[in-house]
Amino acid sequence: MNERVVIIGGTSGIGLAAARRQLTEGRDVVVTGRTPERLRAALAELDALEGVVGTATGAIVDARDETATVEFFAGLQRADHVVIAATGATAAGPFRSVTTEALREAAEGKLIAHSVTARAALEVLSPGGSLTFLTAASAGAAMPGTAGLAAVNASVAAMVPVLAVELGPIRVNAVSPGVVDTPWWDWMDADAKAQTFASYAKSTPAGRCGAPEDIADAIAFLIGNSFTTGVVLTVDGGARLSAGA
Repeated sequence: MNERVVIIGGTSGIGLAAARRQLTEGRDVVVTGRTPERLRAALAELDALEGVVGTATGAIVDARDETATVEFFAGLQRADHVVIAATGATAAGPFRSVTTEALREAAEGKLIAHSVTARAALEVLSPGGSLTFLTAASAGAAMPGTAGLAAVNASVAAMVPVLAVELGPIRVNAVSPGVVDTPWWDWMDADAKAQTFASYAKSTPAGRCGAPEDIADAIAFLIGNSFTTGVVLTVDGGARLSAGA
């Protein structure tokens, strides 16, 4: 029986790239998303992959909805690895202008959604399995205009070592990406996005922005390495080094 990987928020960007990677490694994949259109498109793409052994299925799930998330995992009955790539509002912008409501929405979409998912997954997760959160390098980057982002991502990262000890032998890790070219950035206009990406690429030792596949590779390592737990793996092209961190 193939291992089963559940990817919450797996219908686009990093989550979808992780699903492709896991299928090529011979695992069965279950992806979730909030909209039927994205789910159908994601499953069509995954079904079209050649030379894979695993199978791809999906479901509409809003990770912020605890009842729906619990019912989803109960219906699965078994999961070997769970990747939580759900995200929501950004709460980006100068701190003076970020509203309390925007912060609440950002926390609901990240901290609450990740926590709800992790708790629900424990009911069906195999003892030798893993939880992998997706946070972001904004948590420690000290970039003006990202206080809201930093707060919600840091809160997820802070859970990792605690849960690794509390939930062992289930392994708990996170990947912390830098700037990665995904639809998450569509909240910016095209010119601002292009300037942000160009500036980031210039400042990193790697000389480029990330691709979803870069983060999918890191997720694959954390899923596959049974001796790694309690790690927040930063994958940012070395941007933290340029910032003097």
